[in-house]
Amino acid sequence: MDIVGKLNNLFLKQDSVKGRRYLDELERYKVVARSYSLMEGAVSVLSDMHSNVSHIYYGEFSKMLNLKQCATEESIASIWEESILGLIPREDLYDKYLQELRFFSFVKRLPKDRRMHYYLVSKLRMRSFSGDYLWVCHRMFYVPDPFNNSLWLALCLYSPLLFDWPGGGYVVNSVTGTMEKLDLHSKSKILSDRELQVLRLIDKGLISKRIADTLSISIHTVSRHRQEILSKLQVRNSIEACRVAKDLGLL
Repeated sequence: MDIVGKLNNLFLKQDSVKGRRYLDELERYKVVARSYSLMEGAVSVLSDMHSNVSHIYYGEFSKMLNLKQCATEESIASIWEESILGLIPREDLYDKYLQELRFFSFVKRLPKDRRMHYYLVSKLRMRSFSGDYLWVCHRMFYVPDPFNNSLWLALCLYSPLLFDWPGGGYVVNSVTGTMEKLDLHSKSKILSDRELQVLRLIDKGLISKRIADTLSISIHTVSRHRQEILSKLQVRNSIEACRVAKDLGLL
């Protein structure tokens, strides 16, 4: 079965009204992502964090990144676009992940009706068709789930850097035009002190009951911390959480 078929099946297993609403909203944002690739020439990646599927649209800029052999658009069974991420040097990729996690936490704290007022903008390097590195503007938007408090879609845009700035990521309010710099040095703010304690014990192989006994908290509280850790690190299980946390220097 193709990716679209899997996506349809996944959504249609839900309540029929919700299924139609999800599909309609998904198509709406696919048009948005496609428009960025057509009008700006950007490489647009629309990732569905609920179904672990990404829809990629290759604008003219993709030729500069040696992605021209790809189709105009494609869907992949992952929210990690490896063919694109593989063009980013490790140190820039590290900062990108850290900025996105900080931005994720920032957006989650906002009232639901204000979450789409903000986007992340940063610069990074990507390998060109000639093997040199180009400075690229990376923008990221989160789309909330229409039925609950979670974040559903992530839209990443890669386009030429039109003007330079000192570096780092900035949160932009698209309504007021104000910008706020992300502080990458405060890594621990991604997870609370207690969540870091729980994650360190998970990394040591302790089960929830042992963690609860060690920290003198209930198993229910441990389970809540586990879910928060997975949500904040945007991973699906504890093994991935420990790996990502180590990559980001949190453990």
